[in-house]
Amino acid sequence: MEPILYSLIAGVSTLLGAILLVFFKSPGNKTLAVLLGFAGGVMLAISFFDLLPEALEFGSALTALIGFLLGAGIMFALDRFIPHAHLSTDQAIDTENVPGGLKPNNHILRIGYLVFLGMALHNIPEGIAIGAGYESSPELGLYIAIAIGLHNVPEGIVVAGLLKAGGLPVFKVLLLTLIAGLMAPVGAGIGLIFFNISPVFVAGGMAFAAGAMVYIVNDELIPQSHKLSSHIAIAGLIAGMMLVFMLHS
Repeated sequence: MEPILYSLIAGVSTLLGAILLVFFKSPGNKTLAVLLGFAGGVMLAISFFDLLPEALEFGSALTALIGFLLGAGIMFALDRFIPHAHLSTDQAIDTENVPGGLKPNNHILRIGYLVFLGMALHNIPEGIAIGAGYESSPELGLYIAIAIGLHNVPEGIVVAGLLKAGGLPVFKVLLLTLIAGLMAPVGAGIGLIFFNISPVFVAGGMAFAAGAMVYIVNDELIPQSHKLSSHIAIAGLIAGMMLVFMLHS
C-alpha cells in the first residue's frame, strides 16, 4: 500500500496548487521557477542514477530501451493530442491542443474541463513512475513522489485558474482538481499489478518511468521554469541533481 500512499501525496499536490490560487496569493515567478527547476533536477538524476541502472539489473538492455521509449512516447502522445496548459511569464496560462485557445469567458469553462481531463490522464503515467520507483526501493518511490508532487503544484494552479475563471464554484474547482490528482494512485495501482507478474515488467516499468520523467522534464519543467526566471530555474535544477547525487554518497 505504500506506493499508493506515495502517489496519493503526489496527486494531492494538485489540490494544494488549487488551494493556493483560490484562498491565498499564488507563489511568485521566482518561487515557481526554483520549484520546477528543483523537481526537474531530481527527476533527471533519479532517471539516470537509479531507474535505468536498476532496469538493467532486473532485465536486458533491450527491455530497458523499449520501456524508456514507451514511457517517453506515451507522454509525447498525451502532450500532442490531449488538452493541457502551462504557466508562462507573469503566470499567464498558455493552452495547448484546445480548439481556438482561450476565447471569451463563456468558453473558458469548457476549456477548463478539457484541461482537467488532460491533466487527469497525464497523472496516470506519473503514478506508474512512482510505483516503479518503489519496486526498486521505498526511498526511491518517495523521492519520485516528492518530485512529481512539486511539479503538480503549478499544474493545480493552472487547472483551478481556468475552472474558476469559467465561473465554477470554489467547491467544484477544488473537487475536480483533487479528482485529477487522484489519477496518480490509479496509475500506481495499475503499475503494481504488472510488476507482480514478472521481473521483466519490473525492468520495463523502471525504464518506462525514466522515459516518462525525462520527457516531462524536457518538455514541461525546464521550458516553464525558464520562462518564469531562467537563472533561478538553473539553480533549482542543479540543486535537485546534487541532492540526489549526495543521497548516493
